[in-house]
Amino acid sequence: MIGPRRFFPSTSSLLALEAVDRLGSASAAAEELSMTHSAVSRQLKVLEGQLEVSLFLRGQRRIGLTEAGKAYARTIRTSLKEIAQASLTLRAGGSKKSINLAVLPSFANHCLMPLVVGFTRAHEGVLINQSARPAPFSFEQERFDAAIHFGDQDWPNVEYLPIRDEKIIPCGTPDMVRAIGGKVENFLNLPMLHLETRPGAWEAWLAQQGCEAERLRGMLFDSFAGLAEAAACGAGLALLPDYLAEKYFAEGRLVPAWKEFTPSKQKYYLVWPSSVPPSGTLGRFIDWMRNAMS
Repeated sequence: MIGPRRFFPSTSSLLALEAVDRLGSASAAAEELSMTHSAVSRQLKVLEGQLEVSLFLRGQRRIGLTEAGKAYARTIRTSLKEIAQASLTLRAGGSKKSINLAVLPSFANHCLMPLVVGFTRAHEGVLINQSARPAPFSFEQERFDAAIHFGDQDWPNVEYLPIRDEKIIPCGTPDMVRAIGGKVENFLNLPMLHLETRPGAWEAWLAQQGCEAERLRGMLFDSFAGLAEAAACGAGLALLPDYLAEKYFAEGRLVPAWKEFTPSKQKYYLVWPSSVPPSGTLGRFIDWMRNAMS
């Protein structure tokens, strides 16, 4: 049992609290929830009585929340979103089994999708739901069964399955690349674009070519897709993985700024929590990925 029932207010009361906190008034909450103003007020009064804690500030024209009320509303908002997402996932999948997979967006679009489609075709009763997560997280606090991770084996409390190596290459518009003239030191004269999840990537690449540089500044992006598009528009040089660079080369939107790809010291992994054995469905997906990579 999760806890005594007296600690579980009605959904209507919690929705009223969340809406009042977010919108700032009972009237606005009533309109959003398709309730009357008095009905919202009753829900809030019942909630406060059930919890036996003052949640609201009285004596004002507009209803206000105490600090305790605001903190409670923030927590409830997160829980309500998770319930809504779980319901949406269940409704979309029906009686089918599913895997909730955290992915790196660009890698998922260009490399992972064929494997996922192949798996779902071979296992017609399984759905793979994907959500973007560019950085490691706690499996205990997130609703994912597994994730795609790029880097070293530095994600604690997970199992690892290597699924792909990576090569990188600097890219730019033809005009920018001509300005480099094949000399690594000329990179430092041009703007460089950076990815949030790969700090120091340019410094590391330049060091591999025998050019030391520190604290390179430039525009910052949260995804390879945005970074590559900015480079194609002439905003600066991009350091791209092979699967994405080759797409832009084929389209003629970017050209290589160096003579060859450089192998990365890091890898792409499928990871899943080590604290519990994988479910049968996840286990089949892990085996599918392992066979696809062999």
